[in-house]
Amino acid sequence: MPGLLALLLLLLSLAVPQPALAMLQASPGETGTGLVRSLESLRDLDYQSWQVVAYREGAPAQAAPVTLRIVGYPGRVRLDHPTPLLVRAGRRLWQLDDITLANPRLAADTRAAAAEFDLTPLLADLQNNRPLRLELPGIFVELPIPPYVVEEWRALPLEAGP
Repeated sequence: MPGLLALLLLLLSLAVPQPALAMLQASPGETGTGLVRSLESLRDLDYQSWQVVAYREGAPAQAAPVTLRIVGYPGRVRLDHPTPLLVRAGRRLWQLDDITLANPRLAADTRAAAAEFDLTPLLADLQNNRPLRLELPGIFVELPIPPYVVEEWRALPLEAGP
């Protein structure tokens, strides 16, 4: 009987879903400073895939700037700049500035399939890891961001680099 109980407990522990773990990646940046990022592939409500990358360059700091890059598949989407990103969490709404043209590599990229936004004001305002909904006017109406991704983003300013 004790063996059956142990087997039952083992099966129950395997059946209970485990929470998602943060998967921050650290590497040397292009300028030689450390780069820490959160990288996810997500789908909007129209089932289009997007690569969502939040990153911080340099040393960890409470107010370290964090950039959000949204990338669509070249040839399928063309992003005009500047276009602000709208972020919703419940009844709260933020408008993030489009900083794509400040990045020389993205400004020169003729595919125009990527956009960057200053994520720092949003992170300073968030108090928990609640899900977010992103809207890029004229591109997608809603791109859901799950809580585990929000948790990764909130950890970026203080995460140790390489």
